[in-house]
This record gives sequence, structure tokens and C-alpha cells, in this order.
Amino acid sequence: MNFLLQLYQTVLFQPLLNGLVLLYVFLPGHDLGVAVVVLTLLIRLILHPVSVKGLKSQKALAYLQPKIKEIQEKFKNDRARQSSAMMELYRKEKISPASGCLPLLLQLPVIIALYQVFLKGMDSRFLADNLYGFVSNPGVISSTFLGVFDLQNKIFVLVVAVLAGLAQFWQAKVSGSPAAARPAAGDIASMLQKQMLYIFPVLTVFIIYKVGGLIGVYWLSSTLISVGEQYLANRRLDTARPVGNKN
Repeated sequence: MNFLLQLYQTVLFQPLLNGLVLLYVFLPGHDLGVAVVVLTLLIRLILHPVSVKGLKSQKALAYLQPKIKEIQEKFKNDRARQSSAMMELYRKEKISPASGCLPLLLQLPVIIALYQVFLKGMDSRFLADNLYGFVSNPGVISSTFLGVFDLQNKIFVLVVAVLAGLAQFWQAKVSGSPAAARPAAGDIASMLQKQMLYIFPVLTVFIIYKVGGLIGVYWLSSTLISVGEQYLANRRLDTARPVGNKN
């Protein structure tokens, strides 16, 4: 356990803390909100190859929905053969269903580490013990965004939370496909997926309002970047021959 905590501190917490402070010190205006946005861009740039792979898998799975439904209907009374046929379809199309969740799974530890950074790392005494030698201690860090908004103000946090929830909903709609737009009658998995389209944004608003504006700025920025990545991936994939329509 101590090894895992040390690994977490070394690989995630301290680099994120030092990166945020470094950006805060060197960016004009010493704006913590802007530093978070820039840090988000850098994190998403690092995760971009994995994100693109996951987005391609999501789009490919959407194109395969007719074939997936056909297999489910054909082997609805034989779960073993249904699973085997699905795995064969994924193997043939070179798709991993789990890869679509990978970007989110990779971001969860980052979000947890950032939350701890925002919770503990803004204190000058804590910074003194955790900054690298080449990162100067700024002392008291101002919790402002664009020089106007207070990141700890409840109204600001609520506005950012709502915007992040709307962005989350937009992302889910952008990642959708006509093939998967309307769940078939009795298709419980599709109906649950449809419900989560609305549940996730609501959860996003609730979580951000509870954890604060800094996480909200990160979440909103990251989601908007995801929308951009999804849009570009959709354009590339839509101009290519759709997966599952091969002759």
C-alpha cells in the first residue's frame, strides 16, 4: 500500500501540483483558472493518442449496431453462442469494446489527483514541502479566473457545473450515430445507454458543485476538448468507408 501511495505521489500528484504552480507563476496575470485550462490542454495532449483510439472504437461500434442487434436476435436463447459470435465480429472488425472506456479510465486518476492538488496544494506551507527545486513558491495563490471570477464563489461554481453538464450532454450527442439513435423494443442495454445520456450530465453538475470551481474548469475544458476530438474523428471516419459495411 505504501508503495502504491508513493507511486501515486511521484507519478501523478507532485507532477500535477508542480505543473499547475509553474503555469501559475509564468503565465501573465498569475491567473489560477487560466493555469488550470492550460494544464488541461497539456494533459489532453498527452492523452490524445489514447483518446483518438477510443473515439474510433466508439464510432466503429455505433456503425456495427445493426450487426450486433442481428446477432442478439439470432442467438437470443443461447447466450454462449451470442457471446462467441460477438467476439468473432469484434475480432473480424479489429475492434475492442473496452477501448472506448480507456480515455475516461485514464482521466479518473488525474481528476482525483487534481482534486487533492486543489484541496491541499494551495497552501504556501504545503507548497514549500512539495515543489521541485526549479519551481519557485508563489506564496499565496489567488483563486481567480480571467481576473474577474472567484473560483470559490458558489454562484460561479454552479454556473461552471451547469455548463460542464451541458457540455457532457453535447459530447454524448456528438459521439452518437443514427444507427444507435433509437433503441429497439426490449433492448435493455440500449435503453440504459439512452438513460445514461441524461443521467451523466446531471451527475456531472452535482459532483462539480460539491468539489468546487477548479475541478469544474478542468472538467468543462476537458469535455470541450473531447467534443472537438470527437467531431474531427467523426469527420474522418464518415468520409471513410463505414465499418461493418465492407463487401
